[in-house]
Amino acid sequence: MKNLTMKTSDSVNINYIIEGSGKPLLLVPGWSCSLHFFDKNISELSKKFKVIAVDLRGHGESDKPDHGYRIARFAMDIKELLDYLDVKDVTIAGWSMGASILWNYLELFGNHRVSKHISIDQSPAQYFAPDWKWGQLGCYDVESYLRLCASLQYEERANAEGTVYGCLHKEPTKEEVEFLSNEIMKCPARVKIDIMRDHTNLDWRDFIPHISVPTLVCVAKQSQVFPWQGSAWVGENIPNAKIEYFENCGHMLFWDDPEKFNKVVSEFVLS
Repeated sequence: MKNLTMKTSDSVNINYIIEGSGKPLLLVPGWSCSLHFFDKNISELSKKFKVIAVDLRGHGESDKPDHGYRIARFAMDIKELLDYLDVKDVTIAGWSMGASILWNYLELFGNHRVSKHISIDQSPAQYFAPDWKWGQLGCYDVESYLRLCASLQYEERANAEGTVYGCLHKEPTKEEVEFLSNEIMKCPARVKIDIMRDHTNLDWRDFIPHISVPTLVCVAKQSQVFPWQGSAWVGENIPNAKIEYFENCGHMLFWDDPEKFNKVVSEFVLS
């Protein structure tokens, strides 16, 4: 993969890669994770599509500025990237926090350059509430957020490794844990904390029923990050959305079962 760079309107260099040709497919990773979390998918999907994978600001090989760590700014970065590449009829696919970023994109910019949308294992609300019982299992209220902050400040490597184990259902190899943890460590602790401060407080339940592009929702039945019902709620509340359940997969369902994920995504983009 050859790293490419785009400079945003607020002068932040965003790293991305492009593989293959055909219909454009954008892959947006989750909190603290780099585009390399899609390594089991990019090469296969690029046989059929122009795959664009991005490192969010503060992540991977992108710049780590001292500002802009909000979901809305990430959404603007995605818009500026698509405008810079001048791609149209894009299928946008977001995993975990990446899904929230794309919901924000659709809310702010409508279906600009977008033809289809894929949401991968993300609950519409992170915090538990009297009317919401399917929040994030590790960061679900102010107290748990403060515990996360302490873990990131004092046990950052252990936190990264815990994230890897928590995202996978199948037991990862030592090499996988080291590789994925190293990618997470490229996102500084201060950045992870700033992002989570914004991300965990957002509730997308009012907007999700207004998504109007054809949508595929991928749900991990064995996720340790969200109860699966929260991710399924997304598909149940987007008009005419298709829901695909990954029965024996954790939060990183595209890593646990790349064959199924690549097949399901390919069929959806081509449909």
